[in-house]
Amino acid sequence: MLPISHKQRLNIERLVDRDRDNKDNGNDVIEGLTKNQKSLPPRYFYDDRGSQLFEKICQLPEYYPTRTETAILEQYAGEIANLTGVCELVELGSGSSTKTRLLLNAYSNLGSRLRYIPIDISEGILAESAKNLLIDYSNLEIDGLVGTYSQALKRLLPSKTSRMVFFLGSSLGNFNPEACDRVFAEIKAALKSGDYFLLGVDLQKPLDILEAAYNDSQGVTAAFNLNILEHLNWKYRGNFDLNNFKHDAFYNVDCSQIEMHLISLRSHSVSLKALNLNVNFQKEETILTEISRKFDLDLMRKYFQDRGFKVIQSRTDSNQWFGLILARVP
Repeated sequence: MLPISHKQRLNIERLVDRDRDNKDNGNDVIEGLTKNQKSLPPRYFYDDRGSQLFEKICQLPEYYPTRTETAILEQYAGEIANLTGVCELVELGSGSSTKTRLLLNAYSNLGSRLRYIPIDISEGILAESAKNLLIDYSNLEIDGLVGTYSQALKRLLPSKTSRMVFFLGSSLGNFNPEACDRVFAEIKAALKSGDYFLLGVDLQKPLDILEAAYNDSQGVTAAFNLNILEHLNWKYRGNFDLNNFKHDAFYNVDCSQIEMHLISLRSHSVSLKALNLNVNFQKEETILTEISRKFDLDLMRKYFQDRGFKVIQSRTDSNQWFGLILARVP
């Protein structure tokens, strides 16, 4: 249990049950599973077990994004803090907040109290990581928001200080171009003039490196992909049999994106009783569960500028595998 003083610095608010416009009615599942190319929104990866599996993925030798982005942050977090000054820190998809500590260390060196707002769909991992942070950072206050990015960004109150929203791990790559535009618009709406946006993006690189990162030898990514069906079984009273599917991931060169699929191993039917939905699968038919777009750093800088941000700096690693962009609202 947390000491009383720690509890006073922690507030977690659930948005997923309160907001009935949050797609928890399952319409996004119905829409995805009734298309010709069946698909599921990646947000269903992140129940508590899915979040734990993703943390394991981040430690895999094949999965370069986490360690590469971490190395960039280790080198430049202090520079970022000095550029923005003390500000409220808002993280989209906080997870275990491992890389967040690099930023918290840098901002703590500025000698002021910090307010951190982690946003995650998984309440379990958000609460656990928040408690651990409070133990290690006596100057920290945490106001966690459990919900989707859209819900949480709309929920943010005006900040008395400047604010920095940060979105690490190249999670932006999970959105198609239209959804990416919406995310940028929602982030900008949560910021005022002089506020900041820090974004991590995975860059284009050789095919063998990309595909190995999503087909690890230990099968953790496969388990993570299949767990989306377990989540649907629990959430919508489904009867997906995981033995009827296998994981597949490949790089779509034309779209510059990794695609993760679940391949049906036989013809069968699935029922999601809470959604009054029955779905037929043919052998070899797939469910697209995730895309992970890979970016060009120069084009991303232009993308920021076209959407009303001023790019302050962009940093990358020596291999130019990953980029970190800091921008400000003019």
